[in-house]
Amino acid sequence: MRLVLNILLVITSLALMALILLHRGKGGGLSSMFGGGMQSALSGSSVVEKNLDRLTLFTATIWTICIVGVGLLIKFDVG
Repeated sequence: MRLVLNILLVITSLALMALILLHRGKGGGLSSMFGGGMQSALSGSSVVEKNLDRLTLFTATIWTICIVGVGLLIKFDVG
């Protein structure tokens, strides 16, 4: 069980990094410093962005469940 959760944790961690990097920059961060601010301000929220948000939240939920599961397995020394 611990091995399955650890593998799932690694996969979801990598997926979260990729999904977060796919999001557009919003606001006065580094993306607007290099000219990306006007482009993101002019374009509205599309279906692709909404689906990317949903997929990111789903992946984050699975990641959180894996973290809690691994923590409980470590605490109770099961497996």
